Amino acid sequence: MGPDLLRAMETPSLAVLLARSKPEPAVAHDAFAHALPHESWLAAAFGLSPDKTTDSSPPLALRAMHRRGFAPESGVWFVLNPVHIHIARDHLVLTDPRRLALADADSRTLFALAAPLFEEIGQQLVYGDAATWFLRADDWAAMQTATPDAACGHNIDIWMPKGPAERDWRKVQNEIQMHWHDCAVNQSREQHGLDPVNSLWLWGATRAEQDARDSSYTDVFNLANWRGEAVRHHDNATIADVLAAKPAHGLLLLDMLIEPALGEDLSEWLMRLNALEAPWFAPLLQALKDGALGSCRLILTHGSLVTGHLITRTTLRKFWLKPSLKGLLQ
Repeated sequence: MGPDLLRAMETPSLAVLLARSKPEPAVAHDAFAHALPHESWLAAAFGLSPDKTTDSSPPLALRAMHRRGFAPESGVWFVLNPVHIHIARDHLVLTDPRRLALADADSRTLFALAAPLFEEIGQQLVYGDAATWFLRADDWAAMQTATPDAACGHNIDIWMPKGPAERDWRKVQNEIQMHWHDCAVNQSREQHGLDPVNSLWLWGATRAEQDARDSSYTDVFNLANWRGEAVRHHDNATIADVLAAKPAHGLLLLDMLIEPALGEDLSEWLMRLNALEAPWFAPLLQALKDGALGSCRLILTHGSLVTGHLITRTTLRKFWLKPSLKGLLQ
């Protein structure tokens, strides 16, 4: 991010919040890690960090299943996302799954083709929604996987599932790809100029018996896949919902910038950031000034860094500090 991009930002309230905050030490993140910085931060906040001895994706499958009404009592469960893998000149690239826009009926058709192939090797496939399926694969517990966001846009070789069962995974993955290659769903998609759904992305392994540590948050907003059952959760929340809840210790996720960031679409990224000013940054600043919120900690991330900025009524009184977005340049 450079000065030219900062000048194009129309977020005066965010500029005040950043300039009059108490910066916290930045935390560097391995660019080749198996989860993005914000995913690792959230995993730690909700007691979902993977085993420290392995570099793998956060064990998120069980939380995602609970959100969709499933409550498995045993086994090791993975998240499976239908995806498009682009064949570049000398490597394979995972396309952002959000851009597939896969219809429910089409996803169920693909699911019906894939499920018997998993059943043949003693594994259970469960349909969550069009973009998210779940797989019980107890023998694959030691597999190291990566989140799709960590892998997308890159040569996927180093992010592919690794471990003792790696060969078994690739075998069934290849069989599914052959069944899907010329199926009616992909024929229709290609006729309409859409990318074919040509693979699955495996990640998020969780033991059903795994007891995640409850977080310290009393309320979470727009964090459906992450929050635990003991936390009050508010989906599709607005700033009015946040203030009305009067959280003792709340956590809000604004993830609108992830998709354009992964796609390196700076124009769309800038438009979405500017669109956050009126519904979020301005009322947040006003709530801090009025005392409706006692304090706010902004957690900002990009591909290799996490930064924190603490804002209170006291820090906002530093009127001599001119509004600035330079805090985004780290």
